[in-house]
This record gives sequence, structure tokens and C-alpha cells, in this order.
Amino acid sequence: MTAERRPRGNVRWVICGLLFAAVVLSYVDRLVLPVLKPSLQAQYGWSEQGYANLAIWFQGAYGLAYVLFGRLVDRVGARIGYALAVTLWTIGHVAHVLFTSTLGMAFARVPLAIGEAGAFPAALAATGEWFPKSERALAIGIFNAGSNVGAIVTPLVVPVIAVTFGWRMAFIATGALTILWLIAWLGFYRRPRDHAAVSAEERAWIEREPAERARPIAWRKLLGLRQTWAYMLGRFLIDPVWWTFLFWLPDFFNRQYHVKMLDFGPPLVAVYLLADVGSIGGGWLSSRLLSRGWQTGRARKTAMFACALFALPIAFAAHAPTLWTAVLLIGLACAAHQGFSANVYALPGDLFPRGRAGSVIGLGGLTGALGGMIMAKFAGTILATLGSYQPIFLVASCAYLVALGVIHLLAPRYAPVAPEQIA
Repeated sequence: MTAERRPRGNVRWVICGLLFAAVVLSYVDRLVLPVLKPSLQAQYGWSEQGYANLAIWFQGAYGLAYVLFGRLVDRVGARIGYALAVTLWTIGHVAHVLFTSTLGMAFARVPLAIGEAGAFPAALAATGEWFPKSERALAIGIFNAGSNVGAIVTPLVVPVIAVTFGWRMAFIATGALTILWLIAWLGFYRRPRDHAAVSAEERAWIEREPAERARPIAWRKLLGLRQTWAYMLGRFLIDPVWWTFLFWLPDFFNRQYHVKMLDFGPPLVAVYLLADVGSIGGGWLSSRLLSRGWQTGRARKTAMFACALFALPIAFAAHAPTLWTAVLLIGLACAAHQGFSANVYALPGDLFPRGRAGSVIGLGGLTGALGGMIMAKFAGTILATLGSYQPIFLVASCAYLVALGVIHLLAPRYAPVAPEQIA
């Protein structure tokens, strides 16, 4: 089959660049606290269980808000939805400077979580508006790679700010950047048909698949669909692994290899550079297979299977003989997660009508956060009792193959939802 001819015009990729920048900023803001954790724990006497509770509060608020924002984005669209999300998370992020205990920090983590919960449904909605199915996973993979860039930038910049100006300035300086992004977003983002810079050729390319007006689907109908459960359980199984990396990697390097705050940069940069490769590679692989004529389900599942294999070696990371061996094993798992998730995140857009997937995305965020809460409690208990990351990495190693198996059982033919099922 002949490869499709791409249109002239790249406004959709400028939109993707804005989404990428927003994900970078959201992860910078999310990761300031984990990077500062060893220092703040020593300074203020935080316990492992107290820090685990911080993670649980964040994920609980994130999951509940994800559902609400999924509905909200269906109603108000990506432009307004993202603006509200950024405003909320910036308020919560800067509010960290008011507290020194884990209990107090929880009050700041909640609005941060609520705002960041809205970012991903809005980004997926924007991708659905601006990209046809053949490019959607690649676009998701690109903007999702911003999480890894944020994870790279944070340990390089935040320790320097904290040591030079104090830890509170780390929150203030990083939080201020989102205001600049918000101005750019509100000034540039429009739907393709309303955007003056979009050529007729690019607009036709984007809109060649029929679109429906956004209308929320009744919960009982959503929960009665196997496609909904495929997405929800996929997120439930894989999201906790990524949450664990975000919250505990600096602690793992400090605990296992005695890496200090100013030295977190190189190992974390290496881990998340590998994750970037996986994010783009996983999205590119399924998009490439689709352009060669593969069926959507076969292309997505093949890419997920390849990614799942790369996660298996993390089972050996807790006993790696050197820091850089552990970095390689964890980096491969992060790459696997990002590539796998780029294809899982494409599922609502693949199987549900345009403009009607926000609620499904919200339910997936809820189950992913629920899984993250369980994993956080598990990690806190394991570290407080055994003091070892081995059980945590064993769970991470097999999560993706299990998730793929569950998705395949629930959606073996990867069949789109019929209109009468959601009418």
C-alpha cells in the first residue's frame, strides 16, 4: 500500500509543540518536591510513610479531578479546559512555600493535582481536534515526551536554585514559567476550522475523518462497554509504575548509591532521555505500521508488546552492581512505559467518536490514580519495613505484559464503539 501524502502546512505541529511545552512545565512543577525530598526529609524529619501519604493525597485528588475534567473538556473544549488546568496547578505549586510538614504539603499538592489532572484530558482533546488517526499516536508520543524533558530539567535546575536561593525559590521560579505558557496558549490555540493560519489543504487533512459535536456519554453506558474497561484497566496497571518512578527515583539513587541532591542530574537525565526515546519511538512505531496498511488494533498492540519486553530487565535494577547499570535498567523501563502509554492513550480516540472520549479518558485517569495510590502505599510500607526496592521493581517488570493481556482480552478485535451503543 502506498504511503499517504502529507499536506502542506504545519500548524498542527505547532499545536503539538505547545502541548509538549505544557507537559514539560507540568512535570517540572510536579517533580520539584521529589527532587528536594532527601534534603527536606533530613531538614524537617519526614517519615517514609508521611511521604507516601503525600503521594497518595496527590494521586487521589488527581484521579477524581481527572474524571471531572474529562467531562468538563467535553463541554468547554481544549482551549478553555487547558487554561483552567494551568491556572489551578500553578496556584497549588507555588503554595508549597507555605508549609514544611508532609501534612501541610498535602494542602498544596491537592490543587496542584487537580490542575495537572486537567492537563492530559485537554491535551488528548486537542490532539483529537488537530490530528487524524494516522498521526495521533505520534503526536501523543511527542507531547508525552515532554514529561521526560521536565524530568531531565528539574534535577539539573532545581538543586542549583535551592542551594543558591533556598528551597522555596525553587517553587516560585518554576511556577512562574506556566504563566508565560498560558499567554501563548490563549493567544494561539483555536480549533482547525477557526484558525486563520491553517491552509485549506491542512484543514482537509485534519478533518478527513468525520467529527461529532462533543456530548458526554451516560456513565452506565460507558461502564457497560468493553472498550471502556480495556482503557481503564490498562491505565490501572501501568500508571502506578510511572508514578513510582516520579516520586521515588531520587530517593532510590540516594539510598542505594548515596547520590546527593546536586548530583541527581546526570543519572536522572540519562533515565529520562531514554524515556524520551521510548515515548516517541512507541508512537512512531504504531503510526508507521498504520501508514503501511496495518489494522489499527494490530499496530497498537504490536507496539505495546515490543515496549513491554523492554520493561522486563528492571526486575534486576535493585541489585545492579553500579549506579550506571541501574540507570540503564530503569531507563529501559521508563522508555517502555512511555512507548506503551502513547499507544494506550490513543485508545479512546481510536475507539470512541471524536469529541466524546473525554469521559473515557477521565475514567482511565481515575483508575490510573487509584493504582498509583495502591502502589504508593505498597512502596511506603516496603521501604519502611524491608528498606529494599526489589519488590517494587518486580511489580514494574511484569505490569506491561499483564496490561497488554487485559487489553487484548477486553478488546480482541479493537472494534470502535457503534453509534447506537452511546446514543
